[in-house]
Amino acid sequence: MENTQENLTIGAFAKAAGVNVETIRFYQLKGLLPRPERPYGGIRRYGRTDVARVKFVKSAQRLGFSLDEVGRLLKLEDGTHCSEAAELAAHRLAEVRARLTDLQRMEAALAKLVGECKAHSGDVSCPLIAALHCC
Repeated sequence: MENTQENLTIGAFAKAAGVNVETIRFYQLKGLLPRPERPYGGIRRYGRTDVARVKFVKSAQRLGFSLDEVGRLLKLEDGTHCSEAAELAAHRLAEVRARLTDLQRMEAALAKLVGECKAHSGDVSCPLIAALHCC
């Protein structure tokens, strides 16, 4: 059988979706991807909609959505639940902004310590190591 976009083996499906076979199986286990029926004596086949679904999952993950959140988004994917999807995205956005604030605080603290290390001279203890010991 030929591997067309509607007749993909799991290996060809994984390649078309840009993931590995284990990812496909994991998504099936998590309920993010349906497992097609296996014909008697045959192998499961996947199609273009399966590839699109995996790409949707990967896109959502790149935006920071957890697999549970991706599952919720998949249930809303018919496009008629935009307010519910927006609520999930607003929650994700708030978490991203909080992480950015934390990262900016960390960046400032590290920049200060690196500056102190560069200005440090003599046999006195390293300002970075001393700062890590105190907290």
